[in-house]
This record gives sequence, structure tokens and C-alpha cells, in this order.
Amino acid sequence: MDRPTLTVGDIFRRYGEAYRRAADRVLSTAQRRVMTAVAACRTAALGGHVEQCDGCGHTRVWYNSCRNRHCPSCQSLARAAWIEDRTADLLDTPYFHVVFTVPQAIAEIAAQNKAVVYGILFRATADTLRTIAADPRHLGAAIGFFAVLHTWGQTLMHHPHLHCVVPGGGLSPDGTRWIACRPGFFLPVRVLSRLFRRLFLDALQEVFDTGQLHFAGSLHALAEPSGFAAHLQPTRQTEWVVYAKPPFAGPPQVLEYVGRYTHRVAIANQRLLDIDDGHVRFRYKNYRAAPSQTPQTMTLEAPEFIRRFLLHVLPRGFHRIRYYGLLGNRHRIEHLARCRQLLGPTAAPPTTADIQPRSDYRDRYESLTGVSLRRCPVCADGHMIVTRSWLRGRPCPALPDTS
Repeated sequence: MDRPTLTVGDIFRRYGEAYRRAADRVLSTAQRRVMTAVAACRTAALGGHVEQCDGCGHTRVWYNSCRNRHCPSCQSLARAAWIEDRTADLLDTPYFHVVFTVPQAIAEIAAQNKAVVYGILFRATADTLRTIAADPRHLGAAIGFFAVLHTWGQTLMHHPHLHCVVPGGGLSPDGTRWIACRPGFFLPVRVLSRLFRRLFLDALQEVFDTGQLHFAGSLHALAEPSGFAAHLQPTRQTEWVVYAKPPFAGPPQVLEYVGRYTHRVAIANQRLLDIDDGHVRFRYKNYRAAPSQTPQTMTLEAPEFIRRFLLHVLPRGFHRIRYYGLLGNRHRIEHLARCRQLLGPTAAPPTTADIQPRSDYRDRYESLTGVSLRRCPVCADGHMIVTRSWLRGRPCPALPDTS
């Protein structure tokens, strides 16, 4: 897989310093750290190593990555590692993909209160799924699932929503049976939507009453109870968007598909077209027009592109992937073992012989892209051997001319 010609790091290196000076007072510490990390990613500033082919002598330099979770250049290997870790959790049952979205009025509040409102989004979603699934009128079972936070749309505007991946069934209340959902149907989305709306708004009102929300700029009037109530009133009358995508073809497709969601960032480098003349051009899909239509092109001034990208920087320490119910970290192993026992012999967990040692980054890269980092890209017969390395902050060693 070829590396993209342009990266978000290129944009930050070219226009980031000017943006810092102009937006100095409004940038958070987390946003500053992301800008610094992404700008330095895969440059000599972070150190690296020199490799040479043991056959033809071809030499190449690899610069270290920043490993920041917001960096588009650092997610492929993180995704591969996550998939390795989660493969043992799969059950031999259909899986469903359910998405919970908040209205724009809520998104505006979330933009200024990320940790608090995103936390409510996770809790309200988890409580909604578990409550409706436990209701005997619907499924009557204890379920498990994981949820992934996304905060962006295709044009980088603020659009908070959760992607939830749920096995199509759960344990009976006494733990003696596996209760499967109806084929092709998980839970009624209208019922999910209305409970989600009530739980979310109740929790949001509670944090407002306890002084946990802060407002500035255009939202300053919401600091008053009357202004806050007026702002939320329309959201109490509208249907909130909750939708279930078609079920996955089978467990093997789950992680491959969902891996694209777990480690996706606001924009992939592959969508960037050019960054000339103080503007950034990138591709996007207009899902309101037609989900399958040809991607369109958007042009933004560089400061606006950077502003939109930084909208999606999460508070430090905030977990954007969370596990609930049967997949909760505390009792996951015991719950999965019980589920496999009830699902039948074909759902046996992997044996010790089946579990491979954790591969290093080169193995993951090859499995993900089909490109070997060990084989020489010139002669294709030799192997690349590390000959020198240097730490961040030190100059790159001079390379011999091998032309």
C-alpha cells in the first residue's frame, strides 16, 4: 500500500504555527499537544533508524511515528493490534451495528463540554441497550457490546455519535440459556430512540443543575436556567436518530469492518488532494444527497481546516472505545466462556495452540497491507537490516551515496 502524498502533518507543518498565534487563547492543552505530535510525526524530530539490504545494499530511512491517537498516519498498526486483541472475544452468532446520534443543539453543548457530554452519551447509550434488551417484551436477555465514539461528519463538522457492535443475543436472567434475537432483527429502533432521548436529557439536566456545564461565546445565555431550558425544549419533541445497520455476514467480518471505525480519525490522509495557496482541498461524501454517489470536493482555508480538525481532539485520558455488559472488562472471560458453552460445540474458544504470539509491527503491517517491510523493495530478494538508529531530538546520521 503506497503512502499518501499529502498528510495532515504536512498541513500542520506549513500552516500550524500561524494558526497557533492567531488562536492562542482558545486552544486547549490537548489541542496543542496534538498539533505538535502530528507535525513531528514521521520526521527526523522523533528519531528513527536506517536500514540496508543485505543483498543489493539499498538504503532507506524510517522516521518514528508520534503514536498519537488523533494522528491519521498512526492508526493502521493500532487498528491491527486492536483486531488481534479482540479476535478471541468473537462469538459464533450474528452481530449487529447500532448507531446513536444526538441532535445539533446537543452537539453545540458538547463542543464546549466534551468530557461531561460525551460521558453522558456513553452512559445513556449503554443503559438504553441493556434496558431494552433485558425487557421480556423484546429480548429478555443480558447482552454485551462495545461502543466507539465518533465526533465528526464527512466535512469535519462536529457530529457526535456512537457506533455500537452487539452480538445478536444474550444470556437469560438465570444464566442457563442463550437467547437469540429474531433473524435479521435486533431491537426496535423507535423504542431505543425514545428511551435514549429521555435518559440523555435527564442526565444532561442533572449535570447542569450541579454546575458541571460551562458556556462561552454564542452559548453564554445557556448558563441561565431559562436559557438552558429553552435551548433543550425542541430536542424533547423531536425523534432522535438511532438506526441499526444490516447485520454482519458473520463473525469473521465483524472485526474487519469495525476496525475501520475503532481507529478512524476525523479525516484520513488519503482524502487530501492538495494544500496549495493557503487552502486545503479534500474529498468527502454527501450522504444526505445519496450514500453511494461519487465523492465531492471541498476547499477550506487552511485555518478553517485546522480549526475543524481540532474540534475532534478528545480530552486527555478520555476513552473513546468502551465495553459493556457481557464484554465488560471485569468478568469478560467468564461471560464469554459461558456464552460459548451455551451456543454449542462450534463456538469453542481458541486453544492454546491456536493463540499466536503477539506479532511485531512489521508482521501487522504486512497482514494489513500485503507489503513486507522486511523484504528489499529494490531487489526483492534481500532483507532490510537495521544498521543505525537515533533518538528524538538528535540529527539524522549522514547516509552514504548508494546510487
